[in-house]
Amino acid sequence: MFILKRQDVEISSIQHPKRDQQVPILNYQGQTFRLISVFKASQEEEARTLWRELTDNRGKACVLLEEPDRFSVWGKIRLDQIGNDTGSHSKNIIYVQGCLLLLQAVYLDIEELLGTRQATLFEKEIAELLQKQQFPGTTSLESVKHLVTTNALDLAKLPLWPENHLIILLQELHKLGKTYFGNANFAHQVTDTLQDMPEEERSLFMSWLNQSSLSKLWQ
Repeated sequence: MFILKRQDVEISSIQHPKRDQQVPILNYQGQTFRLISVFKASQEEEARTLWRELTDNRGKACVLLEEPDRFSVWGKIRLDQIGNDTGSHSKNIIYVQGCLLLLQAVYLDIEELLGTRQATLFEKEIAELLQKQQFPGTTSLESVKHLVTTNALDLAKLPLWPENHLIILLQELHKLGKTYFGNANFAHQVTDTLQDMPEEERSLFMSWLNQSSLSKLWQ
């Protein structure tokens, strides 16, 4: 939607009505945006990729803010929506569930086909990815070990990751999978991988997947 410079906008913060935290708010021409993700100056391409994914492929109204030392992506919101930002919570949990099932399938294939040593290396690379992209609740290798072994169908134990993080996860998981296996055949078995999900939830996840640029990677 917009690519803006710091001097083009006003940035402030407001108190979240339901949590003990400040919410960063960007104002531009009477429109209000909240922070989605922050990237280092060296991650310009990653920032632009996420911004294009959200605007071009998912129809979101977003700002890409260029600053000397970083890039950030902001999504349009009304201030009265801040307290209701869990409205799509149930759908998001299904998306997290599907993404974790794909992650676990790749991990198990690596362990079975390439051995424990490669599986351990894969865990470390996933941990580095989650830490670099600031995934909530995943700051250690132990937390990643938990992710790849947790029953993804147990909704109570799933992490609360926003949609933009899930997009990054599946993009990077595809890259890693190609590196380990030498091809992308692993990404063409999504339906089989998700067979344990209830049919309605599986359909919801597949619809989300197919409406994004991820459909070019995961088929």
